[in-house]
Amino acid sequence: MSVRVLLPNAFQKHTNGARELTSSAANLPGLITEIETTFPALRTHLRDENGEVRRFINFYVNEEDIRFLGNEKYNFQDGDEVLVIPSIAGGCCTKGECRCCSYCGAEECRCDL
Repeated sequence: MSVRVLLPNAFQKHTNGARELTSSAANLPGLITEIETTFPALRTHLRDENGEVRRFINFYVNEEDIRFLGNEKYNFQDGDEVLVIPSIAGGCCTKGECRCCSYCGAEECRCDL
């Protein structure tokens, strides 16, 4: 079985420029382990200090969010294409000091815009 894994541009500085890899992993946990084994520098970008997949890392199988396919229980099929997509967020403060919302996770924006 073969699964094509597409990596985002943001990760390529940790993969020596590799944009994709071919995996024989059966499921998401196996795939993450294989990515980390192939590209050890990505481990801190994929997992938090507790070893859990970072919540802003999303996986899509054939353009469908893996969470709707069963997440870790989904078994990859031969020929699946997996996209690894880190969510990108930014603050809304334009005064050079972020104190708000999407960057730090505060419930509501406290910017004086």
